[in-house]
Amino acid sequence: QLQLVESEGGLVQPGGSLRLSCQASGLHLGYYAMGWFRQAPGEEREGIICTSNSGGATASVASVKGRFTIGRDNGRDTVYLQMKRMKPEETAVYYCAVASMGLNEYECPLARTEYEYWSEGAQVTVSS
Repeated sequence: QLQLVESEGGLVQPGGSLRLSCQASGLHLGYYAMGWFRQAPGEEREGIICTSNSGGATASVASVKGRFTIGRDNGRDTVYLQMKRMKPEETAVYYCAVASMGLNEYECPLARTEYEYWSEGAQVTVSS
């Protein structure tokens, strides 16, 4: 059973920035692609950004390109999400997740079905 401990979310003003972290125990993250997802009230959980097992490749949805950055420190089994110029419609619960085994150093998915383990989620509210 893998534990993913996520930092707390919080309140950020429109146009502001917030950084989240997620640390794993019971698993060496160097073997796995990682992703960040978010779920707004009444909506489906969606993948927003991911990183391959080595950190050598990333992918993201168009709406966050240029504003959100994913990084990882495999020595500390930690992944982070840096969010900049945030918008009110990005208010949601944010989750980190571990993908299934078998992906190479250039591959990471954004589909929920490709992920096996999930954090409990952190509430992020973008409001003035």
